[in-house]
Amino acid sequence: MSGTRRAKAVTALLACAAICGMLGLTAASVPLYRLFCQVTGYGGTTQFAKAAPVAPALRTIKIRFNADVDPSLPWAFEPGQREVVVRLGEQHLAYFRARNRTDHAITGQATYNVTPDKVGAYFDKIACFCFDEQVLQPGEEVDMPVSFFVDPAILDDPNAREVTTITLSYTFFMVEDGNRNRPAS
Repeated sequence: MSGTRRAKAVTALLACAAICGMLGLTAASVPLYRLFCQVTGYGGTTQFAKAAPVAPALRTIKIRFNADVDPSLPWAFEPGQREVVVRLGEQHLAYFRARNRTDHAITGQATYNVTPDKVGAYFDKIACFCFDEQVLQPGEEVDMPVSFFVDPAILDDPNAREVTTITLSYTFFMVEDGNRNRPAS
């Protein structure tokens, strides 16, 4: 094999390897981004915790609740309360109410975030309806709980300690899965 042919073969091999590498990174980008957001709280992504701190701080913070539904999902969805005031580190249980406005079962999944974005690293959920798909039967109405606390470590962050109000937002979307969300014939 001549030097020119060998150089062309190496170039072609490197180009194929680069393309395969880019495709691999593209496929891994969503899970890697999700992991990055969960670890850092970036974009208002909340954290997960097994339990709240043993001793809550004295400082309080207002938590506002927001509920939205994707237009393709025929559900009513709203917070059980508009806002609460909690002590930092204090575990709190809030409820959201959802109602299926159709004559057939529908599966939905909620996405979530907090604002301002910079407090995502300090907003910890212990349990949440948003961790799982929710199936509502025709006309069914349910109260769905979320157990959370705001980590007192927020006071140590010079960029976040001045925050006095956090908004916890949910948006429900229909889970598209074959015939699961279609009326029975």
